[in-house]
Amino acid sequence: MAAFLDRRDPENIEDSAERFEDRAGGWLDVMAAAKGLHPITRACMGYHLWSLAGLGRHGDQIEAAVTASRIATSDGSGAIFAPLAMAGAGGLRVSGLPPERLARWLDGMNSAILTAMRTLDDIEVWIGRAENVMAQLSGRTPVALRKVFTEWPLVSAPMAEAMTGASRAAVQRNLAWMEASGLIREVTGHGRYRMWKADLI
Repeated sequence: MAAFLDRRDPENIEDSAERFEDRAGGWLDVMAAAKGLHPITRACMGYHLWSLAGLGRHGDQIEAAVTASRIATSDGSGAIFAPLAMAGAGGLRVSGLPPERLARWLDGMNSAILTAMRTLDDIEVWIGRAENVMAQLSGRTPVALRKVFTEWPLVSAPMAEAMTGASRAAVQRNLAWMEASGLIREVTGHGRYRMWKADLI
């Protein structure tokens, strides 16, 4: 784990200080002891124990959240898809007793899944609208761009070029057309490094 996370103890660490490998080993031992719990429960437990074990850096919870998602799907009997933060960070709040934390985790997961399902429904509606509006366009770039916007929440012109294999001019022309047609909208408000998203309405 230390090598994967690229964590090293300081060279002049005190003899009395607990080394990262020991902290990580303690976390792994506790997680192994909880193997009988459901993967979603283990994921919640692993997330909340991560900082208590001293594995996080400066309050950063990204590593804990990614680790929790891996635990939740580890053996195929847990959650295949659980976008926990999609409906707000309530499920990730670190306070209260373990039963309260688990209840918030499950509520957050439920809310996030409902939000994700609504978003997928909105994308399906957008696909139908985009196909109708773009029916007049020829070539493969419009179809490829439409696919990119259904798969990614934010798209830049260089990303669209790479994913469609189209030229910069073709991508920029089609992005401008899609924006003018109300299918996508620019979200960065900058002249450079612009990003667009499907306008799901």
